[in-house]
Amino acid sequence: MNTEERLRHLGWILPPAPAAVAAYQPWVRTGSLVFTSGQLPWRDGVMAFVGRLGEELTVEQGYEAARLCALNALAQLKAATGDLERIRRLVRVEGFVHCAPGFRGHPQVLNGASDLFNAVLLDRGAHARLAVGISDMPLDAAVQILVTAEVEC
Repeated sequence: MNTEERLRHLGWILPPAPAAVAAYQPWVRTGSLVFTSGQLPWRDGVMAFVGRLGEELTVEQGYEAARLCALNALAQLKAATGDLERIRRLVRVEGFVHCAPGFRGHPQVLNGASDLFNAVLLDRGAHARLAVGISDMPLDAAVQILVTAEVEC
């Protein structure tokens, strides 16, 4: 079973890669590395999760938001490589959680992205991760992730 078949088996469909919303590229490739720009929880062109974790949103909603961000990151990686099978491995996932003061559930929220990557990419999905809480987020998004992946040249 390939990566996109595993996605479908898990009940997910790879969306089209979201367009940039400002003056940047959605991804950049240098050598065997692809760096995605920040991926937000877009679903069908709509920001699916807005607001702060620990205030308007629960950890469970944040987990789902992070999972959507991960799907969008996979869509960017496919746009960069033409085929998800060209991903050798994820190297690093950086996650930013839009949260209220005192919120400490950043790791649990970002597990939404990590769990998806691990389930879909298997051993190639194992990655280092950064989890940071921030008080404001572009477009009031709940979560944002950036991915660095090693890909076949």
